[in-house]
Amino acid sequence: MNGISVDELKANILVVDDESINLRLLSMTLAQKGYEVRCAKNGELALLAAQTNPPDLILLDITMPEMDGYEVCQQLKADSTTCDIPVIFLSALNQTLNKVKAFNVGGVDYITKPFQVEEVLVRVKNQLSIQLLHKKLLEQNALLQKENYERQQEITERLEAERKLEQLAAELKRSNQELETFAYVAAHDLQEPLRAVTGYTQLLVDEYKDRLDESALEYMDLIVDGASRMQQLIQDLLAYSRVSSRGQEFRPIDVNDLLRQALQNLQVAIAQSNANISHDTLPTISGDKTQLVQLFQNLIGNAIKFRREEPPQIYIAAELKDDNWLFSVRDNGIGMKPQYLDRIFEIFKRLHTRTEFPGTGIGLAICKKIVERHKGRIWAESQLGRGTTFYFTVPEYMS
Repeated sequence: MNGISVDELKANILVVDDESINLRLLSMTLAQKGYEVRCAKNGELALLAAQTNPPDLILLDITMPEMDGYEVCQQLKADSTTCDIPVIFLSALNQTLNKVKAFNVGGVDYITKPFQVEEVLVRVKNQLSIQLLHKKLLEQNALLQKENYERQQEITERLEAERKLEQLAAELKRSNQELETFAYVAAHDLQEPLRAVTGYTQLLVDEYKDRLDESALEYMDLIVDGASRMQQLIQDLLAYSRVSSRGQEFRPIDVNDLLRQALQNLQVAIAQSNANISHDTLPTISGDKTQLVQLFQNLIGNAIKFRREEPPQIYIAAELKDDNWLFSVRDNGIGMKPQYLDRIFEIFKRLHTRTEFPGTGIGLAICKKIVERHKGRIWAESQLGRGTTFYFTVPEYMS
């Protein structure tokens, strides 16, 4: 191949010369090197051939009848379909002015006749190499422009996403402020009428119980019970709403101390149920002490509440897995069917009636919210009549 690239072998070359001998020599020499060669004997035929099927390079004689090489080259460069075709002049004119004019009209090289075929081949190869390099540079430039456009689009989309995120953050802040306002109203204004209902109902019972029959007294008890349950529901909703808005700064906390405090808060329920509670040596983690005490208190309280006839057996453990502490609270209680395990963490979702087990159905929803604030997750495994194990994770190192 004599070092000629595949792309150059595919090159289409137009030879323009009014001398038949030159045409035959050049076309034969170029064809032997693998080029596709076309010939034109004058300027008009050259322009027609170039416009019909633009070649990769033109070898152009200057001295021709009717239209010389300079004019042919000028017309080629003026046409958008042929302006980028490299033109090498071939001429017996050896004056500097002739060469300068050839370059001024758009030629890229100049070969003086009589020429050596070896020189023609080298100059053709050089110009085709330059043309190929120029083509590759244009392709790379187009690719870079495309990549730059796509990157600009990504930046625009990222900026738009950041703007929306900032907007969502502002809306969340406003929503939290509204939630704080609701919490204040719930803590004061909503509970005051309930206290009034409970108080006046109790006064009616105390002052008029001799005049009231059993049905009336039963109705009074139902009123007091309903108001009390409403107060408890409001207090639980407050606790749920304040998990995120009223949380304390995370600090290193010994979970053994948290558990002791939770058990102290549950001492009456533990004593009444004869619950036996044991645990592993627990780690130190980073978190909100008040909320984590509430988490353990809710889970252990659940195990005590949903017990069978025998005393509750509750075991708390922890192990390090994949940079997370995995905690478990296992009991021997009544258990539940596996199909209900997903819904128990939803607010107000209950699997039992209030007459079977008291409560508002918010305790486990609060647990889920606390665990998620600590960048973990919570789930349960259970079988009906064979107890339940609650699992939750907390990162080993909190950022």
